[in-house]
Amino acid sequence: MEVFYFLVFGAMAAVVAVLELSKTNKDRINTSAAFNSFKNNYLLVFSLMMAGDWLQGPYVYYLYSTYGFGKGDIGQLFIAGFGSSMVFGTIVGSLADKQGRRRACVTYCITYILSCITKHSPQYRILMVGRILGGIATSLLFSSFESWLIAEHNKRNFEQQWLSLTFSKAVFLGNGLLAILAGLFGNLLVDTFSLGPVAPFDAAACILAIGMAIILATWTENFGDPSDSKDLLTQFKVAAITIASDEKIALLGAIQSLFEGSMYTFVFLWTPALSPNDEEIPHGFIFATFMLASMLGSSLAARLMARSSPRVESYMQIVFLVSSATLLLPTITSVLVKPSEVKGGGMSYGGCVQLVGFCVFEACVGIFWPSIMKMRSQYIPEEARSTIMNFFRIPLNIFVCVILYNVDAFPITIMFGMCSIFLFVASILQRRLMVISDKPKTEDWIPMKDRSSEAEPLNL
Repeated sequence: MEVFYFLVFGAMAAVVAVLELSKTNKDRINTSAAFNSFKNNYLLVFSLMMAGDWLQGPYVYYLYSTYGFGKGDIGQLFIAGFGSSMVFGTIVGSLADKQGRRRACVTYCITYILSCITKHSPQYRILMVGRILGGIATSLLFSSFESWLIAEHNKRNFEQQWLSLTFSKAVFLGNGLLAILAGLFGNLLVDTFSLGPVAPFDAAACILAIGMAIILATWTENFGDPSDSKDLLTQFKVAAITIASDEKIALLGAIQSLFEGSMYTFVFLWTPALSPNDEEIPHGFIFATFMLASMLGSSLAARLMARSSPRVESYMQIVFLVSSATLLLPTITSVLVKPSEVKGGGMSYGGCVQLVGFCVFEACVGIFWPSIMKMRSQYIPEEARSTIMNFFRIPLNIFVCVILYNVDAFPITIMFGMCSIFLFVASILQRRLMVISDKPKTEDWIPMKDRSSEAEPLNL
């Protein structure tokens, strides 16, 4: 069975290497020296931010269990994190448009460092505070940095196509290479050096502090709409009206929620899916394989976005359909392959089939991130970019909280089947987005600061 793991891992690594080394001039985007300097600075900061996040992920559950908390208590801590991201994170993230995106990125660093510090305490209340802070930080991570990048990119008058290069490299490094390195480094701290499960959190705090210092030293501030004095409630109203009145933005939000909701469900369920009878599986090795698959997807996305055809709106339909098929595999194998009744042992034949399918799904995740970033840069208005992006995370966080709360209520096959249906719906919505994005504009777009005067009397 170990041979199978190494074959899958080796195949993924070989494909990634071939994709990166075989790029031709048609696959590359010619850029300027000024842009390369700007891009490299952003990639360094973003990689440090993602490293700080990835270092913590594998050890959160383990740390709570070493403090003596059971599955129910740990589940409540996780629900608190996603709930915090939905409520407080949305508010704090939306302030980025009004108070500044650079300031919001610094706030992310401070908030996450404080969350890491709380991990030293075995007291449940303090750990709960840490989860709330972590939820706020997560919202800032997935909105403020992207908002700052797009605004700064446009302010410096760089070519619009060059954004796709930054997006794909950010996913390749932050969601791929850094995830693997962070996992190995965390394992080194906990197992090799025997520093305990809190050591990765201390390392994450140090890395985040370094990233924050670089932001303070090298980044300039940018805002959504600094001339507008709208309060936060009015800002929410205008953002909600913008989403409701622009079908492209509404579709984009629905697509993102459906895909990310399915992705986070997959994160919770892949382990029991591959070891339903407590089979011995190399979790760290499989995780590294998934991250390699994600790197493969981001590398492929870079090639696709470097060309004028096919458009992002077009190829993402296929990505969602393939994702839907891969997450249906656990349901299919449960019907076609007789499950083993022997406890322990190596991964079953059905598990091997699912592992290959899950690697394909992770490759789709690698394509999804830079592609959705590019579509957001095209369709979401600059004035309230962070606010609208955090609006998109509200249904996602509700969905994940419901999944966590009912994780034992339904069989795994039903959960994966539900995610498969969600991804199929996402492909249909993506088709609709492509159709309406091809239509010629019948009227000029109205800036949000002009809409706000119309929106305020509605008393929503």
